[in-house]
Amino acid sequence: MSEFTHINAEGRAKMVNVGDKAFTDRTAVARGEVIMQPETIEKIKKGAMKKGDVLGVAQVAGIAGAKKTWELIPMCHNIFISGCDMDFDIKEDRVEITATLSTNGQTGIEMEALTAVSIAALTVYDMCKAVDKTMRIQNIRLLQKTGGRSGDWILEETE
Repeated sequence: MSEFTHINAEGRAKMVNVGDKAFTDRTAVARGEVIMQPETIEKIKKGAMKKGDVLGVAQVAGIAGAKKTWELIPMCHNIFISGCDMDFDIKEDRVEITATLSTNGQTGIEMEALTAVSIAALTVYDMCKAVDKTMRIQNIRLLQKTGGRSGDWILEETE
């Protein structure tokens, strides 16, 4: 028997069976940022990007991305997402993106939160790339999770 959880006895990939796990309330919060020129930030604030409402489109994209996580990440289960909230904090040189997701299920929702942030960040990049080639997507990370067998966890950031 393999010591890997996602490899079967024949050495091939498998999806872990979560059928015997209890349904529990679970949450996950993830964050990332898109670094950009202050002039780009001003265009976002003023709604002056030619492609339209940058943060409005990124919000919807993040939610849609969370719902598609199981299609993008091979070993992720298709889980019921009971809530997804996207938050954008505009700073002088960056847009900070936070996704908060919840479910009541047999497996965690961390990957959905991380995917939501990633897709929202890529959407911000796409909507602004014509005016700012220097943008960087960075620091995508899980901030906290609750529920499940491993319990609650909070990242202790040192910024």
